[in-house]
Amino acid sequence: MNVYDAVKNRRSVRAYKKETVPGDVLARILETARLSPSGSNSQSRKFVVVTEKALREKLAQAANQNFIAQAPVIIAAVGTNPQKTMSCGIPADPVNVAIAIDHMTLAAVEEGLGTCWIGAFSQEKVCEILEIPSSCKVIELLTLGYPADTPREKNRKSIEEIICYEKFS
Repeated sequence: MNVYDAVKNRRSVRAYKKETVPGDVLARILETARLSPSGSNSQSRKFVVVTEKALREKLAQAANQNFIAQAPVIIAAVGTNPQKTMSCGIPADPVNVAIAIDHMTLAAVEEGLGTCWIGAFSQEKVCEILEIPSSCKVIELLTLGYPADTPREKNRKSIEEIICYEKFS
């Protein structure tokens, strides 16, 4: 599969098969996070990989989204330098972590897996469950596993609605 097909085929998956993700497949996906770029090559991020059922269930409760526990893997994407702001005024960790998550989601498509970005969760509860220090922030949770449902067609705006040239219009 090429990157264009991976982008086209990537979707949010909210139903997973009980099938575990093989270790070598997971390792390849995690390697894409390691290789992803970050501002000033800061690499100020960590990824907590959760496969234990009891912890996945606690994370689902912390997010108030039961489907999360179905995923055989949940990855907590953590920014380790939340006070860092880029010169453009935007916090650096969410950007750097998002790049890594996007790399993982596209690699997951290549491996026949599905993912879902989870941004609705209790920061306090997730940090407590995963013993993440208060000096860090969980940016996103990423579910990962084999999809149990059939993909719907993506509903996206036309290219003319989202792209402008030279000036914002």
